[in-house]
Amino acid sequence: MNLRQRPIPTGGRGPHAPPVPPPRPLLSEPFNIIPIHNLLADHPSLRYPEVRAAAAALRAAGDLRKPPFNQWHESMDLLDWLGLFFGFQKDNVQNQRENLVLHLANSQMRLQPPPAAADRLDHGVLHRFRQKLLKNYTSWCSYLGKRSQVRLPNRHNPDIERRELLYVCLYLLIWGEAANLRFTPECLCYIYHHMALELNYILDDHIDENTGQLFVPSTCRQFGFLNEVITPIYTTIKGEVARSRNGTAPHSAWRNYDDINEYFWSRRCFKKVKWPLDLSSNFFSADREKRVGKTGFVEQRTFWNIFRSFDRLWVLLILYFQAAAIVSWAGRDYPWQALQSRDVQVELLTLFITWSGLRFIQSILDAGTQYSLVTRETKLLGFRMVLKSMVALTWGVVFGVFYARIWSQKNSDRSWSFEANQRILVFLKAALVFIVPELLALVLFIVPWVRNFIEDSDWQIFNVFTWWFYSRTFVGRGVREGLVDNIKYTLFWIAVLASKFTFSYFLQIRPLVGPTRSLLNLRGVTYRWHEFFTSNNRVAVVMLWAPVVLIYLVDLQIWYTIFSSFSGSLTGLFSHIGEIRNINQLRLRFQFFASALQFNLMPEDHTLNSEATVVHRIRDAMHRIKLRYGLGQPYKKIESSQVEATRFALIWNEIIITLREEDLISDQELELLELPPNCWDIKVVRWPCALLCNELLIALSQARELVDTSDRWVWSRICKVEYRRCAVTEAYDSIKYLLLQIIKYGTEEYSIATKFFLEVDDYLRFEKFTGAYKTTVLPKIHEHLISLIELLLLPEKKNIERVVNVMQALYELAIRELPRVKKSVAQLRQEGLAPLNPNTADGLLFENAIQLPDADDAFFFRQLRRLRTILNSRDSMHNVPKNLEARRRVAFFSNSLFMNMPRAPQVEKMMAFSVLTPYYDEEVLFGKEMLRSPNEDGVSTLFYLQKIYADEWENFMERMRREGMQDDSHIWTTKTRELRLWASYRGQTLSRTVRGMMYYYRALKMLSFLDAASEMDIRQGSQDIFSLGSLKMNSGVNIGGATNTRSLNRAGSSVSMLYKGHEFGVALMKYTYVVACQLYGVHKGKGDHRADEVLYLMKNNEALRVAYVDEVHLGREEVEYYSVLVKYDQQLKKEVEIYRIKLPGPLKLGEGKPENQNHAIIFTRGDALQTIDMNQDNYFEEALKMRNLLEEFKVTYGIRKPTILGVRENIFTGSVSSLAWFMSAQEMSFVTLGQRVLANPLKVRMHYGHPDVFDRFWFLTRGGISKASRVINISEDIYAGFNCTLRGGNVTHHEYIQVGKGRDVGLNQISMFEAKVASGNGEQVLSRDIYRLGHRLDFFRMLSVFYTTVGFFFNNMMVVVMVYTFLWGRLYLALSGVEEYVKKANNNKALGAILNQQFVIQIGIFTAMPMIVENSLERGFLPAIWDFMTMQLQFSSFFYTFSMGTRAHFFGRTILHGGAKYRATGRGFVVQHKSFAENYRLYARSHFVKGIELGVILLVYASSSALAANTFVYIVMTISSWFLVLSWIMAPFVFNPSGFDWLKTVYDFDDFLSWIKYRGILVKSDQSWETWWYEEQDHFRTTGLWGKLLEIILDLRFFFFQYGIVYHLNIAGGNKSIAVYLLSWIYLIVAVGIYIVIAYARDKYAAREHIYYRLVQFLVILLTVLVVVLLLHFTNVTAVDFIKSLLAFIPTGWGIILIAQVLRPFMQTSVVWETVVALARLYDMLFGLIVMVPLAFLSWMPGFQQMQTRILFNEAFSRGLQISRILTGKNSYQDT
Repeated sequence: MNLRQRPIPTGGRGPHAPPVPPPRPLLSEPFNIIPIHNLLADHPSLRYPEVRAAAAALRAAGDLRKPPFNQWHESMDLLDWLGLFFGFQKDNVQNQRENLVLHLANSQMRLQPPPAAADRLDHGVLHRFRQKLLKNYTSWCSYLGKRSQVRLPNRHNPDIERRELLYVCLYLLIWGEAANLRFTPECLCYIYHHMALELNYILDDHIDENTGQLFVPSTCRQFGFLNEVITPIYTTIKGEVARSRNGTAPHSAWRNYDDINEYFWSRRCFKKVKWPLDLSSNFFSADREKRVGKTGFVEQRTFWNIFRSFDRLWVLLILYFQAAAIVSWAGRDYPWQALQSRDVQVELLTLFITWSGLRFIQSILDAGTQYSLVTRETKLLGFRMVLKSMVALTWGVVFGVFYARIWSQKNSDRSWSFEANQRILVFLKAALVFIVPELLALVLFIVPWVRNFIEDSDWQIFNVFTWWFYSRTFVGRGVREGLVDNIKYTLFWIAVLASKFTFSYFLQIRPLVGPTRSLLNLRGVTYRWHEFFTSNNRVAVVMLWAPVVLIYLVDLQIWYTIFSSFSGSLTGLFSHIGEIRNINQLRLRFQFFASALQFNLMPEDHTLNSEATVVHRIRDAMHRIKLRYGLGQPYKKIESSQVEATRFALIWNEIIITLREEDLISDQELELLELPPNCWDIKVVRWPCALLCNELLIALSQARELVDTSDRWVWSRICKVEYRRCAVTEAYDSIKYLLLQIIKYGTEEYSIATKFFLEVDDYLRFEKFTGAYKTTVLPKIHEHLISLIELLLLPEKKNIERVVNVMQALYELAIRELPRVKKSVAQLRQEGLAPLNPNTADGLLFENAIQLPDADDAFFFRQLRRLRTILNSRDSMHNVPKNLEARRRVAFFSNSLFMNMPRAPQVEKMMAFSVLTPYYDEEVLFGKEMLRSPNEDGVSTLFYLQKIYADEWENFMERMRREGMQDDSHIWTTKTRELRLWASYRGQTLSRTVRGMMYYYRALKMLSFLDAASEMDIRQGSQDIFSLGSLKMNSGVNIGGATNTRSLNRAGSSVSMLYKGHEFGVALMKYTYVVACQLYGVHKGKGDHRADEVLYLMKNNEALRVAYVDEVHLGREEVEYYSVLVKYDQQLKKEVEIYRIKLPGPLKLGEGKPENQNHAIIFTRGDALQTIDMNQDNYFEEALKMRNLLEEFKVTYGIRKPTILGVRENIFTGSVSSLAWFMSAQEMSFVTLGQRVLANPLKVRMHYGHPDVFDRFWFLTRGGISKASRVINISEDIYAGFNCTLRGGNVTHHEYIQVGKGRDVGLNQISMFEAKVASGNGEQVLSRDIYRLGHRLDFFRMLSVFYTTVGFFFNNMMVVVMVYTFLWGRLYLALSGVEEYVKKANNNKALGAILNQQFVIQIGIFTAMPMIVENSLERGFLPAIWDFMTMQLQFSSFFYTFSMGTRAHFFGRTILHGGAKYRATGRGFVVQHKSFAENYRLYARSHFVKGIELGVILLVYASSSALAANTFVYIVMTISSWFLVLSWIMAPFVFNPSGFDWLKTVYDFDDFLSWIKYRGILVKSDQSWETWWYEEQDHFRTTGLWGKLLEIILDLRFFFFQYGIVYHLNIAGGNKSIAVYLLSWIYLIVAVGIYIVIAYARDKYAAREHIYYRLVQFLVILLTVLVVVLLLHFTNVTAVDFIKSLLAFIPTGWGIILIAQVLRPFMQTSVVWETVVALARLYDMLFGLIVMVPLAFLSWMPGFQQMQTRILFNEAFSRGLQISRILTGKNSYQDT
C-alpha cells in the first residue's frame, strides 16, 4: 500500500472562484524551488514525504567530527559539514542541497512499487544515483590503474547510507564551484580523487603526519576550495587563452580546454601536479621553456587533415579508382571480361604498392602534425611514428621489387610461365601478411562485442596488443554498436557504395579511356604558344581527367543523399509520419482521437508489480493498431465512459484556448473547435461544431428521400458517418431541452410538449418513427426551429410575440402535419397533445407560456449558438481553422498521437527536467518606436507584420476589443504592452521563447490535476469552466447590449480554475526554466530597457529563473565575478537573489555561448536538461507529450539507453519571405529526414544546437553540454554529440514531438549564418574529436560521420573547385590549340567526354531530393512537387547556388588560413533595403570576384575555342557555369528589398563611390574602403607558412590569362617564342608606370598647382595616343587586340595584388605598398562597376521592381506595399 501523504483537497469553492496560487509563506530566507531550510513551511512541495525523507537523510550528521574554526549548529547537515571542512561557498552548498534533495525525492517518487516507508530515503535510490554520478570517476580510476577513493563499508553497516551521501555531495559541491573547469571532467576526477581521500581521512580520524593532529584539509577556510584548487588551474587556462592572442595564434601554440583535461589521462599528473596542488609544477608554469605543451593531440591547420582523419575512406576511393582505370584500360565491354586476362590481374597487384604508399603518407602526416607531442615522457610515441614510416616504406619497396620480378620473369619467358606464376604467388603471400590488420579489423567488426570488451578493459596485455594501431585514450573506447544496428547501417552503405562504384566505372572512368588514347596518340599537334614540355599531350590528358577525378571523389555525397532520402522516407512511413496531413484527414480520425489521447497522455493504472513485460508490450501494440485503424470503434467506449470524454474535452479545449491566446484562431473558430461539456441531457459525445457542420442537413435530405423505408434502414444510412449520427442525436436532444426550457413549467403547453417528446421517444425506441411520421415535414420544422433560435439570440430586447408565433407554427407542424394519421381535436386532447379547454381566458396557445432566458445566462446562449450552427450550417467547414499554422499544429498533434511513443507516467512519477536558454543581448520585447518607425519606403515593422500575419492581426484586434478597447487607435495607448507582445511573439525574441517554454509548466499543472482529480472533480469542473468561459467570451452576441470587458485569460476559461494547490508544487518540482542572461547585471546597472523586460518575464512566469554574471568592482581595477540566480517573488512583489557563487575570474575564456551555458547549468534541476536556443518556440499541445519523451531514457536502443533524445523542429519563419521559405525548406529536410536517417539506421546523430534533451547527470560528469575552446569549438553544440559518441553515449531521434525554431530570413543574415557554420566545420576538420571518430568508429559508421559533418562541406567546396578545374581545363585546351586538333580529328568520343563532364556538374540536382521526399511524406506528393516548382519560379536555385559559394569560400579559407569567428546574424525582419556598398563589402571576395573570374574564363573560351563556333555545343557545355556566375553576382540584389528600384540604385552607386574613394583607416569598414580592405586580409595574420605558400600558388593562375592570350594577338604574328610572353610584360609595366606618374602628379600638384597636374595628364594622354598610332601603323596590331589584351593583363594585375597581400609583412614598409593599395582600390572600383552594370540595367527596365518584390515577399505583403507607397507618397507615414 502506498503510504505517501496526499495533499488535502479544498472544498466549497464556487464555479467562478479564481485559481488557488501555491501558498507562499513569508520566509526570512529566499529559496529557489523548495524551502528546504524551513521544512515546516506551508509549501505545496513539502507535502510530499519524499522531500522530507531526502532532507532528513542529509541531516544525519550527528556523530561526525565537527569542523574546526567554525561554529556548528544543530540545523546543519552533511552538505554544511563538507562545506566547512573543505572550504566550499555557502551558496554553493545551498544550491547543491536543493539540487540533491529534489533529485532524490523525484527518484523516490518514481519507484514502482512504492517503498513501504515513503518518509525514509530508499537506499536503492541513493545507491543507483551514486553509481551513475561517479561512473566516469570510477572508469577514470580503472583506466589509470588507481584505486577508487569511494570506499563503502559492507552492505549491513548502518553507516553506508551516510557515507554514500557524503561521496555524492562532495562531487556535486566540487562540480558546483568548478566554474570553467566543468569543461575538464577528468581534471574534476583528479580533484575529486584527492578530496575523497581527504574525506576518508576525516571519517577515519586519520592523524596528520606533519602536525600530529587530526587531519584537516588544506582548504578548510572561507573560499578555500575556490582559492586553493580552482583558481590556480583557472589561472593556467587563462594564461593559455592569452597565448592564443584572441584565437589568432595557431592551435598548436597554446593549450585549450581539451589539452588541460587530457593531461589528467596519464598517471604523470599524480607526480607532477600533486596534492595539494604544486604551483611550481610545469603544468602551471607560464615559462615558454618549462610549460607543458599540447596533450593528446595537436591541431594543425592543413587540408591533409581530411585525409588523415578519414584515411580508410580515401584509401578505398583511390584503390578502386586505380583498379577501375586498369580494368577499363584493357578495352573490354565488361570488367569481368577484362579480369580474365592474366596481364590485367597482375597489373591489379599494383594496388598494394599504392596502398603501402598511402600508409606511408599517413605515417608521415602523423609524424608531421603530432611531433610536438613527443617528450621525454612519451618517447614510445616518437618511436612508433618513426617505425610506422619505416614499415610502410619497407612494404612499398618489397611490393615494388616483387612486382618488378614478376614482369621480368614474364618478359624473359615471353608468357605466363610456371616461374612467373610462382612469383605472383610470392607476391600474394606478402600481400596476405600486409592485410592481416585489415582482416583482424573485419573479424572484430563482425563480432563488435569482442572489440568493445578489448577496448573497455584496462588489462595491460590488451594495451600492448593495440599499441601499434593507435594511442591509448580515455575516450573512444567501446563505441561499437550492437549486431542488429551493425547489419542495418552496413547494408545501407553497401548499397550506396555498389551504386557509386558501378556508376563511376561505366559512366565516369570507362568513357574517358578512348578519348585519352586518342589524345595520347594524336601526332603533329602544333601548339599555339610556347610549349615547355614535349608535345605528347599529357597536360591535355590531365586537364581532361581532372574534373572527372574530382567528381569521382565527390559524388559519393550525392549517392548518400539519394539513399538517405529513400531510407528516411521508409523509416518515416513505418513511423506513421504524415498520415494526418490536414484538417480533412483529421476529421476522418477525430472520432478515435479521444481514445488515442487517453491512451498516450493519460497514465495507465499501475499495479504493485507492473513491469513492462512482453505481454504488456504486445497488448499496447495491439491497442495502438486498433486506434490507428479504427478497429473496434473505440469512440463507443468513450461515449459510455463519460469521465474519459470529459477529460479529453478538458485537454482539447485547453489546446484550443492556447491557440486563441496566440491569436491563431478567432473567437468564432474557438466556439467551432471546442468540445463543450455534456449538458442539456445530450446522450452522445458533443464533437466540435466544425466536424458536425452540414451533417444534419444531409441527414434531413436522406430522411426526405427515404420517406417510405423503415426506421432501421434510415438510421443505418445516417450511422454510416459517426458525426452525422452525433449531429442528429445532439440536435434532437438539444431541441427537446430548449423547448422545455423556454416553456413555463406547470403550464398546459409544457405538458403538451412533454407528451409529444415522450411519444417521439417511444416511436424511436420501437423503430416506428417513419411509420408514424412524415419525414417530408421535417425540413419545414427545421426552418421554424432556426427562426426560433435566431429570435432568441437577438441582442436587443426580445419580441415575445414573434417567439409565440414561431412556437404556434411549430405546434401546427408537429401535431397537425407531421403525423401520417390525422387525428381529431378530441383525440389530441385525449392524448394530451391539445389544450383541454381552448375557450379559457388564457388566450392563444403559448401566449402566456413562454419564459425567455436571462440575458446574463452566457452559458445558455453559448449552447444556443452551437445548436444554431449545427442546424443552420451548409458549409462543411473544411477551412476551420483558417490559419495555416493552427491547421498544421492541430494536424501534427493529432497525427503524433497515433505514432509509437512510450506511455505517460503520472506527473508525480515522471522524470524531472529543466530547460536552459543562453541569452546575450538580443531583443526581449520589440519596442514601440521600433514597431512604428518606417523605413525609406514608408514600411514599418508593424505594417510588415500586419500584412504577413493578416488573419492573426484581425484575431488580435478582436481580442483587444473584447478586452475593453473602445477604439482601434487606442492600440498605441492603452494596449501598447499587448501590441508589443503580439509583435514580439512573431519575431525571434526572448519573450517568444519564454512563453513557449512556460507551456511545459502550464501543461504539467493541468496533467497533475487530471492525474489526481476524482470523477466528480472532472465532471463538475468541466461545467464550471464552460460556464465561466461563456461569461468571459461572447463572440456571437453581446447579451443585453453590454460589452464584456473581461479577458479570455489563463485563469479564466481554462482548467487552471480547478486547481487545488498541489499542482503548483509538483509542477515546480518537475520543471525549472533557467535563462542564462549573461549581461543582466550590466543591463540593470545601466538602466537598459532589456533588464526591465526580463524582470517583466520573471514576474509573469513563476517557474522562470534568470542566471547572470555579476561584476563587483572593488577599486584599483580589482573585480570579483559571481554567478547569480534570481527570481521574482510573487509574495514580496520584487526580484530576489537566491544564490551568489563566486567565480575565479571572468566567465568568458572560450567561446561565449558555451561559457554562458556552463555558468548557469549549476542552477538547473532534474534528470534531464533540454537545450533551447533563443530563437526557438514551443507549443502547449507538444508540452503535453514531454512526459512520454522523457520515458525514452528508460528504453534501450541497440545496446545502450539514450543519453541525448533528439527532438524534431518546426521552422516557423518560413512565411516571412521567399528566402525564409527556402531556408526553412532546406532546414526542415535536415531536422526531419536527415536526422531520422542519422539516428536510424546510421547511428551517428549528433547534437546540432536544436531542442535536444540531455541526460543531465551523464553529461555534467563528462564535460557538459558543449565545448568552449576558443575558435576550434566555434560550432560548440555538435561537440556535445561528438563527446557523447566517443564516451559511449547514444543519441536517438523522436518525431512525435516538435519544438519551434526560427531561422535567418534575409540574405545577409543567412550568408553570415552559413559562413559561421562553414567556418565551424573548417575548424572541426582540425579537431581531435573528428580524428578520433574517424579512427575509433568502424568503417561504415566512419563513412556516416564524414558525409554528414565535415564531408558535406568538403564536397560542397570540391564541387566549386571542380567547376574551376573544368573551366580552366577547357581554357587550356582552347588556348593551346589541342581542342582544334581534336575537332579536326573528328573524335566524337573526346567531344562526348568533354560534354559528359558538364553533365556530371549538373547531377547536383539530386541534392534537392531530401526536400521533395520529406515534403511528399508529410504533405503529399503533388503538393511537394507544386512547392518545388513554385520555389524554382521564385529563384530558389539562385539562392542555393549562392549558398554553395558561401559555404565553399568560408570552409576552404578556414582550413587554409583560419579566421573563424562568431558572426552575430541578427534576427530581425527583412524590410530594409541593403545598400550596394554593404552588399559589396559582404560578398566581394566570396562571390563577386570569383564570379567575375569565371565569367572572364567563359568569355575568353568563347573567343578562342574551336568548339564555341557551334553555339549549341557552347551553350550545352557552359550553361550551368553561366548560371553559377549569374547567381553569384546577382543573388544579393535579386533578394534585396527594393533591389531594382532605379532611384535607390543611383543613390547606392553614389554611396559606393564615396565609400571607395574615402581615404583613411582610422574609421570603421563601412565608412572607408581601406579599412575594409585591410580587414579582408585578417585571415593572413592567422595562417602559417604553408597556408601562405598555397595561397600564392593558387594566385598564380591569374598569370595564365596573359600567357595564353598574348600568342593569339595579331601583333604576335604567329611567333611562339618565349620572348613574346616576356615582352608582353612591358605593356603591364608601362600601364602601372602611367598610373604611378598620374598618381604622383595628383598628390603633388592637384591641390596647389593644378595647371601642372593637367599638363602631366595631357602629356601622358598624348604619349599614349602616339604609341597607339605608331603600333597601328608599323605592326599588325588591331583594335580587337586591345580588347583581348585587357582580358590578358587585368587578371595579371589582380594576381600581383593578391600575392602582394600575402607578402604584406615584407612589403608594407616599402615604397611599393602605396602603389599596391592604390591599384587594389582601382580594381575594387572596376569590380563594383562590373557588378553594377546588370543591376542598373534591370533597375532601369520597367516592371522588374514589382516582379522582384512579388518574388521576395508573399502576395499579401506585395499588394500592401504598393498600396502603402500610393497612400504615403513614399515618404510620409502615419500610424495605423
